[in-house]
Amino acid sequence: MIELQKCVDKEQWDDYVLENEGHPLQLWGWGQVKAGHGWSAERVFGYDSDDTIIGAAQILIRKLPLPFRSFAYIPRGPLGDTARQGEFLDALAVLVKRDYKSVALSVEPNSFEFDAPTGWKRSSNKILSPDTILLDIGKSESDLLADMAKKTRQYIRKSAAEGITIKQIHTRDEIEECLHIYRQTAERAKFNLHQSQYYFDAFNQMGDHSPVFAAYLEGKPVAFLWMGISADVAYELYGGMNEDGQRLRANYALKWHVIRKVKEWGLSQYDFGGLVVGGVSVFKQGWASEETSFAGTFDKALSPAYTLWSKGLPKAKAILQRIRR
Repeated sequence: MIELQKCVDKEQWDDYVLENEGHPLQLWGWGQVKAGHGWSAERVFGYDSDDTIIGAAQILIRKLPLPFRSFAYIPRGPLGDTARQGEFLDALAVLVKRDYKSVALSVEPNSFEFDAPTGWKRSSNKILSPDTILLDIGKSESDLLADMAKKTRQYIRKSAAEGITIKQIHTRDEIEECLHIYRQTAERAKFNLHQSQYYFDAFNQMGDHSPVFAAYLEGKPVAFLWMGISADVAYELYGGMNEDGQRLRANYALKWHVIRKVKEWGLSQYDFGGLVVGGVSVFKQGWASEETSFAGTFDKALSPAYTLWSKGLPKAKAILQRIRR
């Protein structure tokens, strides 16, 4: 039998995540970001009878109006012994139903396959896109380049020759410059953004696990790329460019610089953060010869209201939109 214990020690939690090939969205800082903007974050260890940790999950909980009460979600988790994963997830479902009266517990495992335990089912309401470009950055640079589309390699070289400089940024003023670019990108591509404080919180709470890089032309930023990183995974959180960045195709030189940098830091995977329709996906698909698909989204229904929730009630869909990075 698995005993659950909530963790209140940031160092203990992050050490476990980093030592067990955990995803950046399972780090303590990411939970703190969400907790500052309408969510609660619970970090839970599962212990075997001999006090061995067999699993860990950072659960995000959002209070909802009746009849739903709350929604619980584990992004790119849980971690731990895959042989005990079903038992661990069922214990977590009991916890969120008891403590938060959640309509469902939703998980998006950081794996390509998921043997859904009895009572769990694939959800039509995905939160993170299961389809992405995932680079094995343990490969040599020449192998990574060889796997790209010819046009991508050409644009990397061309944009690097345009007088662009790239650096990691460290100050609030620099972040504000990137957010100005992000607002322009969002307006152009017609997607919604959080309030600025959300991104400042991400920068502060994630710390070294959320490096931000920007491409500059004549001392002014024209593109940026914001990462979440663990010991193994580099995950794209946010990015954008202004009109000068578009003209110079600065995103090509910038992304290649970041890939090389996290490879230098010893990470093993580079995740492009999902594929969506449109030009952004076409751009991403040029960086590898094939796409990668994660297992997807799975739900454990915890309330009679789950059927209403799962059928795509407009309010539910709006909530899911807000949980996205």
